[in-house]
Amino acid sequence: MLNTEFNDFCKTDEQRKLDFYPDNLRNQIDKLNEWIYPNINNGVYRSGFATSQEAYNEAVNNVFDNLDKVEEILSKSRYLTGPTITEADIRLFPTLVRFDWVYHQHFKCNKKMIKEYPNIWGYLRDLYQMKEFSETTNKTHIRRHYHESHKSINPHSILPIGPDLDFTEAHNREKLGQ
Repeated sequence: MLNTEFNDFCKTDEQRKLDFYPDNLRNQIDKLNEWIYPNINNGVYRSGFATSQEAYNEAVNNVFDNLDKVEEILSKSRYLTGPTITEADIRLFPTLVRFDWVYHQHFKCNKKMIKEYPNIWGYLRDLYQMKEFSETTNKTHIRRHYHESHKSINPHSILPIGPDLDFTEAHNREKLGQ
């Protein structure tokens, strides 16, 4: 759906021709999505809304086991499937960009911050430095939404002041996956 269903809204033919789910990578993308979504994208929520210590421990350890897996992939490849961005990268980005601002503290995913993973942190900055990602990322909205709407986790809607993250710092990922 993400790849084709919004083509009518594209301003240019170049945009309509973008293919983030190419035939030759579909199997690889599907396999990535099969473990990234439940273990990372949704895993942070299972950690944050856990109702027992056992459930939290299992969920949070699973998040970090799978972030370690992403770190390993990105140590050898610029993007998740190689030298070009695919749907898998687009689906992972929102969780990664929110992680240090929200999930680390608010959802108690505080074993490590994304900025402590050298390959994921560089990858995240690489994606963010593309205007399509940065222009659609609103730090204030992300932080306020989570910290002010989850009253069961943050009953007084306290908005933390940090961390300060520099997504514009050089990422040096160009040499990977070429």
